[in-house]
Amino acid sequence: MSAKALVKAFYDTDLANDTKVVSKFFHKECELHWTGSQGFMQLDYKGMKEFFEVTRLSYTSLRFEFTHFIEANEFVTTRHTLYGCTIENSDSEIALGHFSSLWEVKDGKLYRGYEISQQVDESNAESMASYKQIKL
Repeated sequence: MSAKALVKAFYDTDLANDTKVVSKFFHKECELHWTGSQGFMQLDYKGMKEFFEVTRLSYTSLRFEFTHFIEANEFVTTRHTLYGCTIENSDSEIALGHFSSLWEVKDGKLYRGYEISQQVDESNAESMASYKQIKL
């Protein structure tokens, strides 16, 4: 499987409900370096497991829309918006954040991730239009 196919398969997984997502997709020595509106966070394999456990407590579904999906050897860069339905309001999907991510794949698993995210400002139509979905 190519690096791009692996990253796409990860984003296509039911992240809000799949209890095996980390073991399926993440290298045992993985690291995620994530800078977001709450500051910087670095997660290892154990931290990724804990992160997705908490995510599953809050969301019934998560979905990604991509504007960019670029592969260069073992590296994949994405630009996307994350949408989700919370447990409290499972009938209403909301835009949760805009992301730019760089993933390194090693041994067929996600090995290093570098991610920047910001909260969505749905009141800014120009900003939302810049995240228009592309077909992969």
